[in-house]
Amino acid sequence: MSEQRSATVAIVGKPNVGKSTLLNALVGRKLAITSAKPQSTRLPVVGILTAEDTQLVFVDQPGLMHPGYLLQEAMRAAAVSWVRKSDAILYLHPGSGGRPPRLESLVPELGSIRQPVAIVRSMADRFPPPEAVPLSDENRPVFWASGLTGDGIPSLLEWCRAHAPIRPFLYDADDLGTQPQRFFVTEFVREAAFEHLGQELPYSLVAEVDEFREGSDPLYIRATIYVERETQKRMVIGKGGKTIKTLGESARRKIEELFEQQVYLDLWVKTLPKWRSKPHTLARFGFSVPSGGST
Repeated sequence: MSEQRSATVAIVGKPNVGKSTLLNALVGRKLAITSAKPQSTRLPVVGILTAEDTQLVFVDQPGLMHPGYLLQEAMRAAAVSWVRKSDAILYLHPGSGGRPPRLESLVPELGSIRQPVAIVRSMADRFPPPEAVPLSDENRPVFWASGLTGDGIPSLLEWCRAHAPIRPFLYDADDLGTQPQRFFVTEFVREAAFEHLGQELPYSLVAEVDEFREGSDPLYIRATIYVERETQKRMVIGKGGKTIKTLGESARRKIEELFEQQVYLDLWVKTLPKWRSKPHTLARFGFSVPSGGST
């Protein structure tokens, strides 16, 4: 029997470069929410692919950016933490984006990066590679890949397997992810918000599961959407409740697809002023606030 191999692979890059779409393609299942709008990923999402003697643990990160407020500080801190402790790194940059900046310039607090790094020119379905593709960039391999079409995914997986250390699996071979079901409920509610609400409103929104009745048929889930102002609450509800109904139906379908069972989603909306800037509130929603964060 061959020895087991396992690796934690961080998927990193600036916002809106296709990290979540790539994660879903690598593990063959929709775990991370996606949106054409940037910064949709707030908390790292873990997807696990186990094949024969190798287990790859992919971690989709919030986009590496200069934070503007406390929530973004927490998002960046989470991304940097995973870069630090990963075994290998997939560094995404759009196929049309010119030469990518050095990864070290995006995470200067880490100094030099010693793990193997593959540069992934993403969105290859929209920006096909030129006829002459460079084999390396700063001594790092370059791949062209599309999370939508699957182009380039097998080559990426082979690279990741080649850099997996010999050691036991980190998780059970049947595991697909590490987050609890409640996490995916709140994420799919947010994804529906990105799809059905205005340009800025989804960034002021967070969701929390209040009740999750395991064993019920259909599965009963009561969740609350929190926004920062009463005007935003009225926008999420919509005239006659039309907007919240549409949002809830969209989220319910996503949850049912992942859980593979019927779901009754009972969705409410409340205000929670300035939640993105309060450490105790961010901690309540699962964010690790960097030391020295504002109060």
